[in-house]
Amino acid sequence: MCQLNVVVERAGSRETVLESVTALEVTKDGVVLSTFFEAPVTVAGVQVKSIDFLGGSVVLVADVEQAAA
Repeated sequence: MCQLNVVVERAGSRETVLESVTALEVTKDGVVLSTFFEAPVTVAGVQVKSIDFLGGSVVLVADVEQAAA
């Protein structure tokens, strides 16, 4: 079973949003993260920057930073 840790990258630093994520869905409202035992969390104003399946991590980046890159 593959569970991922999700971090948001802002201003050059990374902050963990949620651990043991079992599903990720990109919607018009943001990125929706689901786990087994918690309610889904929506992270607004971000895009998926990278997914490392072997390392078990997803990096999200704020839309403003992504547009400037």
